[in-house]
Amino acid sequence: MDSLTIVLLVAAIVVVAGAGYFVLARRRTPDFEDLPEPRADAVPLASRLGRTRQTLGGSLRSVFSRGDLDQGFWDEMEEALVAADVGIAASQIIVGRIRDSDPEHAEEARNRLAVELRRILAGRDRDLHLSGTPAVVLVVGVNGTGKTTSIAKIAARLRERDLTPILGAADTFRAAADTQLRMWADRVGVEVVGGQSGSDPASVAFDTLAAARARGRDVVVIDTAGRLQNKKNLMAELGKIRRVLERDAGRIGEVLLVLDATAGQNGLAQARVFTEIAGVTGIVLTKLDGTARGGIVIAVEQELGIPVKFIGVGEGIDDLIPFDPDEFVDALLAE
Repeated sequence: MDSLTIVLLVAAIVVVAGAGYFVLARRRTPDFEDLPEPRADAVPLASRLGRTRQTLGGSLRSVFSRGDLDQGFWDEMEEALVAADVGIAASQIIVGRIRDSDPEHAEEARNRLAVELRRILAGRDRDLHLSGTPAVVLVVGVNGTGKTTSIAKIAARLRERDLTPILGAADTFRAAADTQLRMWADRVGVEVVGGQSGSDPASVAFDTLAAARARGRDVVVIDTAGRLQNKKNLMAELGKIRRVLERDAGRIGEVLLVLDATAGQNGLAQARVFTEIAGVTGIVLTKLDGTARGGIVIAVEQELGIPVKFIGVGEGIDDLIPFDPDEFVDALLAE
C-alpha cells in the first residue's frame, strides 16, 4: 500500500469518527429551546411571591433589626403583618402570642413568628376529595377571580393522575363564559357540556353528571356563574345547583371557592357568604404571584377555618399548585 493510499485511508477514518462524535454530541446536548419548561411545582415558591416578600420581608427585616423588644418593636411587627393582608384581628393574635412567649431577642421573636404562622396553617385537610362515581367538584366565586382558568388547570392536574374529567358550563348568563371554558378545555383535552344562553344552570349541571355516567368519566367539574355575594337571587340559584347535584350524585366531593389574592380582605366577606350558601370545602387562591398581600392566606385560615388547597402563581396551565404551608411560610420569611 503506497503512502497516498494510507493518507487517504487515515483521512476517511478521521472524517467518519468526527461525524459520529458530532451525532452523539447532538443527541447528548439538545438545544435549550427543545427542553421542556419546568413545572410550577418545581420552581421555588419564594421566587413566585416576590411582591409579598418585598413588602412583608422588607418590613420585618426592619423590625428585627431593632435592638430592643420594646413597644415600638411589637407595633411595627403588627403593622407589617396588617400591610401584607394578614388582617387586623389575626395580626393582633399572632403578635400577642409571640409577645406572651417572652422572647429574649429579635431573632428569637422571628423564629417564633415562623412557628406561629405554621401553627395557624397546620392540620388542615388539603387533599382534593374525589369520592363517588363520578366524583363531583363544584367551583364558585365572583367575576374576575380566574375561576374558569382555574377549572381548566384543575382538569389538567386530574388528567396527570390518569383521571378523565368532564366540565359543565353552568355559567349560562355570560355569553363568553361557555366559549372561554371550551377554549381552555381544548387546550387541556377534556370535554365540555353546555346549555343554551340563559338556560337553567342547574339543568346544565344535571346534564353534565348524566353525560359523565354515560361516557364513563371519573370527575365532573362544574363552572358556575361569577356572582357577587350580595346578589340574593344568584346566590339562591347557586344553592339550587348544589341541591340538584347532591340529589343525583349523593354527595359533592368538593366545593371550591376561587378567590383573587389581590382583592385583600374583601375575600373574607366573599368566603363567609359562599360558605353559608354553597358549603365551601376549600379555597383556590389565584394571582398570588402578582400581589403584595399574600398574607391573605393566613387571614382566611385563621378567621374562617377553611383550607387553602391550591394557589395560582402564574398564567400557565401548570401554574396552579397544591398549597404547601411550610414552603409558604419559608418563602414569606426568607431573607
